[in-house]
Amino acid sequence: MVQIAQIPKSQRPREKLLQRGPESLSDAELLAIFLRTGMAGMNAIEMAEMLLNRTQNLHNLFNATLGDVSAIKGMGEAKYVQLQAVLELSKRYLREPCERTTLFDSPEAVRRYLTMKLRGLGHEVFLVLYLDNQNRLIHDEILFHGTINSASVYPREVVKAALKRNAAALILAHNHPSGIAEPSQADKLITKKLQQALNLIDVQVLDHLIVAGPSCLSFAERGLI
Repeated sequence: MVQIAQIPKSQRPREKLLQRGPESLSDAELLAIFLRTGMAGMNAIEMAEMLLNRTQNLHNLFNATLGDVSAIKGMGEAKYVQLQAVLELSKRYLREPCERTTLFDSPEAVRRYLTMKLRGLGHEVFLVLYLDNQNRLIHDEILFHGTINSASVYPREVVKAALKRNAAALILAHNHPSGIAEPSQADKLITKKLQQALNLIDVQVLDHLIVAGPSCLSFAERGLI
């Protein structure tokens, strides 16, 4: 094992980040800064490489369960808590532009936020973004869990939630754990039902987004809304 202190200073992760910026670091080097220390027979960089090899990628690592993380030598509850804290901070960082700007002036901010929030989930969820009359984010909420179809997504519940938040418009979103972003007939049907129900209270459905892994499909861009 090579100690971090034995690595030339310009190649150590912390010094490299300060001199060249975080984008110059590999995934393992960034993870090594997070880990801070390695374990017996393994420095922090080697431990980071081992973690990435075990989980295959950062996405799997950050979405691993407490049991999965604790089963890896050198990891435990404290590291799991740190990983989850970093993940949640990232989600909140991506959410902030959605709160400050008119969402349709920044569609990429919406995509980034929803992709971060919904990708990696092992089951389908149905999420609603509540917008004010300037299309700024008021609140977001997961309303339903499970397979998205006309039986599991209830228009009356969406209407109640929109009225409670005093929303002028909504953006709907759900995930496809299969990794395929194409909308199903059930997706199209429930979107139309929600549009019809919300039109009765003068709340517009601006878009319905499907997150599937790194992909994010927009009903509006497809001409489905």
